[in-house]
Amino acid sequence: MKIRNIALAGHGSSGKTSLGDALLFRAGVTNRLGKVDDGTSFLDFDEDEVNKRASINVKVATFDRGEVRINLIDTPGYLDFAGDMYSGLSVADSIVVVVDASSGMEFVTEKVVEYAGERSLPRAFFISKINKENVDFEKVYNELKSDIGDGLLPITIPFGKGPNVKGVIDILQMKAFTPDGETDVPDDMKQKVQEFREKLVEAIAESDETLMEKFINEEEITGEEVQNALSKGFKEGNVFPVFAGDSLSLIGIDPMLYYFETLFPSPSEVKLPDDLKSVDGPVVAYVFKTVFEPHVGVMNLVRVFRGTLKSGETLLNTTTGKEEKINQVFLLKGKDRTDTKELEPGSIGALVKLKETKTTHTLASPSDPVKLEDLVKFPEPLISVAIVPKSKGDEDKVSNGLARLHDEDPTFHHTFDVETKQTLISGLGEQHLDVIINRLKRKFGVEVDTEKPRIHYRETIKAKAEAQGKYKKQTGGRGQYGDVYLRIEPLERGKGFEFVDEIVGGVIPSKYIPSVEKGVKEAMEQGFLAGYPVIDLKATVYYGSFHPVDSSDIAFKIAASMAFKNAMEKAKPVLLEPILEVEVFVPEEYMGDVIGDLNSRRGKILGMDRVGKYQRVRAYVPEAEMYKYSNTLRSITQGKGTFTQKFAFYEEVPHDIAEKIIAERKKEMEENK
Repeated sequence: MKIRNIALAGHGSSGKTSLGDALLFRAGVTNRLGKVDDGTSFLDFDEDEVNKRASINVKVATFDRGEVRINLIDTPGYLDFAGDMYSGLSVADSIVVVVDASSGMEFVTEKVVEYAGERSLPRAFFISKINKENVDFEKVYNELKSDIGDGLLPITIPFGKGPNVKGVIDILQMKAFTPDGETDVPDDMKQKVQEFREKLVEAIAESDETLMEKFINEEEITGEEVQNALSKGFKEGNVFPVFAGDSLSLIGIDPMLYYFETLFPSPSEVKLPDDLKSVDGPVVAYVFKTVFEPHVGVMNLVRVFRGTLKSGETLLNTTTGKEEKINQVFLLKGKDRTDTKELEPGSIGALVKLKETKTTHTLASPSDPVKLEDLVKFPEPLISVAIVPKSKGDEDKVSNGLARLHDEDPTFHHTFDVETKQTLISGLGEQHLDVIINRLKRKFGVEVDTEKPRIHYRETIKAKAEAQGKYKKQTGGRGQYGDVYLRIEPLERGKGFEFVDEIVGGVIPSKYIPSVEKGVKEAMEQGFLAGYPVIDLKATVYYGSFHPVDSSDIAFKIAASMAFKNAMEKAKPVLLEPILEVEVFVPEEYMGDVIGDLNSRRGKILGMDRVGKYQRVRAYVPEAEMYKYSNTLRSITQGKGTFTQKFAFYEEVPHDIAEKIIAERKKEMEENK
């Protein structure tokens, strides 16, 4: 079979999944046209996807057209689910970038184009929803061309405008297509079609010497010659074919299926991962998605990059170093699976009952144990929430479920915060974490409540201070005695802790100095103002005394702790909070609202610049003010804004806010006694 691995990608709600549903319907794979908004999509079959009316997981639908096998890879379009988007793109040989005709290039669309360029993936464009009111195809095409470049060439164009679009005209074949089938090119479109064709031929001829010579000499260039040159330019990444249509009306779908077969590249015609030279040889397969389903178990979606993967053989997981027996092998068609004996080079399928294999792992022949690396660089989590099981005793079930869900989605992280004693789940946005919590309940039968993560506040000092700590205890028998004079002074932010021994004359024997340092460190961990760790401080022990019988390590540790607390009272202690470096990407019309909102969060605007079609706002914002920010940003920008954040530094909390935090913390500590 000739194989085509084609990913559908673009911004959320641009029509990717609807295009996939339309292609499957016209290809005869389904007997009805699935619709995302009705919850009947053939591709968005997951319960969470049906409820949200949006793609969350990468899905594959495999179908044959004559001698060509098409693996259609549907990817999510919202950054909350970018992990699955990049997973899907990592196993594609070409991408159809779906662009909403009324919105043009959007943020995720730009990310997809950027990724495809980095990986040298051939990319075509589908301008969707061309029968919307006030949509002008040529205007949309020209705007897209200004973003992509002169290599953007229309293959199909609509006839009619807005709601009156009846179909598309294939410029290469000089044929018109409506949802009912092939028809004649309308008379009022013939001149425009000829103009588009001449521009297409000229553009393609520029990259082909033979065609350029014919073009200059005004010799006839056949449709076959044009298509061959177009195919070559497409595969080399110099030409970007553009198709027009509307999936719900089935406009422009049939020509796309034709060009999937005749224009789009096969696995042997595109750049392979760096470790591979050919699609032939001992088997190498990459796991791009792991799915856990109750009553079914673990299913791994794989792309075979080299060789043939066969049922019954034993492969080496080169990521873990452990062998895996290949049992059942499936082809996928949405949620449906079909048994197959093998997956030939370039194929995409599913494996079940593998013991220790999951997303990003490589399966290879033991005779040539290749490990594929860096196929996907997953984005780091942006937000976190704390979770608490609703039922006591469910902690183990929660832990097991979270581990399984991380195997499914490496952009989801979970950890137990030792400092705050909270279980934290982290992801790419509120929607992402909502889905995780729903899956915990649905797949693992455990419900959780959410809490705001506690902030990792810190304490430090602003002045130098000295104090004594003297611990003297006499009971029956041997007593306890330690006497420490301590000087503390502030260090630059980020310098941590420094301990200095300035004892002279043996007033404190050297064997007790480590206990003095330990006492200071333990006191720093316990905090002074509100029980938060003290940072960026230099402590110097400069004097003291000891008792030849009663002194001990524990006595000097306690004395040092007392000296530290006494010194803290005089050293102008302050509360510090973590500050995040935030970058917000928004269309220009939302800049004012976004900046106003950041200012209301005690943000400090660092600057603004343009990134593609978006404005970028850079700011420092306290972590305490960023909880559920993605919901606010979505509301402000009507879903068109995105952001990133990372830890920057610690900064002093304003006095009035610090007083409230300290009071709340002391109350909490008192209640927990």
